[in-house]
Amino acid sequence: MNASQVLLMGASGSGKTSMRSLIFSNNPASLTSRLGATIDVEQNHVRFLGDLILNLWDCGGQDAFMDSYLSIQQATIFQHVGVMIYVFEVETRNMEKDLEYYKACLAALRRYSPNAAVFLLVHKMDLARGPKAETLARKSKELKEASGDVEVTVFGTSIYDESLYNAWSRIVHILIPNASVLSRHLAKLAAACSATEVVLFERTTFLVIATSTPPPPPPVASAIASASSSVKTSKTNGDQSVGSNYEDYGSGSDTDLHKMAPTRYERTSEIIKAFKYSCARVREEFYALEMELPEFTAVLDELTRNTYVLIIVHDPTVETAALKMNIRLARPKFEELQGNSLLS
Repeated sequence: MNASQVLLMGASGSGKTSMRSLIFSNNPASLTSRLGATIDVEQNHVRFLGDLILNLWDCGGQDAFMDSYLSIQQATIFQHVGVMIYVFEVETRNMEKDLEYYKACLAALRRYSPNAAVFLLVHKMDLARGPKAETLARKSKELKEASGDVEVTVFGTSIYDESLYNAWSRIVHILIPNASVLSRHLAKLAAACSATEVVLFERTTFLVIATSTPPPPPPVASAIASASSSVKTSKTNGDQSVGSNYEDYGSGSDTDLHKMAPTRYERTSEIIKAFKYSCARVREEFYALEMELPEFTAVLDELTRNTYVLIIVHDPTVETAALKMNIRLARPKFEELQGNSLLS
């Protein structure tokens, strides 16, 4: 059984516990206001992909706790860390103090877990004053300068749109051994189904594990700075779909020929999680989803005990029954691949 320690850190009130509740506890954003402040460290052992355990340490951000983490608890907190996620509130009034604590945490991390990946979340982007793309670009530059020679990845996030799922999908993806092997076999499944794209989701969180097309690169400050500050829209199923105006997920792949929204993975995660929550409220369970529309056909079904697969087809001659049969035939192979990936 593989275990990966994930540190979730940041100032008190920055939104750490809310995002954890949204992603891992299936709670909607509307309920996060009921959550109280984290006291010291809350450890959660999240079973992800069956045999992969995420040891998620949600660290309280009050000054007294932060001082303790950096002194008497330093060896305990920062040892054996695979990923550190540090959350900054976009409109914080204490950025100078936040950066001081962040630099101290980064120094401790380099000492005890020098190979840990570092992700910085500029959170509560829905509250940003002024153009969001410019705000994120400015924050990204500031955080990267504060990080020195440590490689960091910066995301702008909010619990009210798909940006949070994008960030956490990227974070979790690096913890999955041999995820590229899953992607190659998804590409084979896509070819067998004449599919435009195939996407693999984790069963509980509905975070994206792998896709049949190469994932888009992480957003970088230069790309965001050059992005338009106006709200981007894209046509999806004949309706106007409003995209994030502070993220650029563009993939540049062949799927663009079908006008597929660049935020499609995260939006799907968000929508399915909301639908599952609605099912639970009426004591029903979510099993599968089929859609046959003039523009495309989509089938979302269980692939393994721990995953769901989404197949998108633009060829009108392909029947949903054929897609479901291919999913059923592929299950034994993907169970084997998932087991091998986690054991390697």
